[in-house]
Amino acid sequence: MLTFLKSFSIFILAGFCEIGGGYLVWLWIKEGKPIWYGILGGCILALYGWVATLQTSNFARVYATYGGFFIVMSLIWAMKMDHFKPDKYDIIGASIAILGVMVIYYAPRG
Repeated sequence: MLTFLKSFSIFILAGFCEIGGGYLVWLWIKEGKPIWYGILGGCILALYGWVATLQTSNFARVYATYGGFFIVMSLIWAMKMDHFKPDKYDIIGASIAILGVMVIYYAPRG
């Protein structure tokens, strides 16, 4: 259980780095924010690359699993930051994605 909580926490941290960094770059380019938004966003995105290496599984499973976490976290981020209201298809799709990556990453292998 402790291993699950540790890896789950790393996925969440990576999600914040990837989405937060990308959001700052988005604001700089699309919304005319100062260049330091883009620079900070780029640094946070680089930090995401390092955070990914904290996982103990192989590259394929780690990055596949990040994809599902990012789908869910992106919708939550948009709800909080941009007042986005997901529809039932967003929720169904995100649920399928997170269930799929849980199988990929956490299924017992022998």
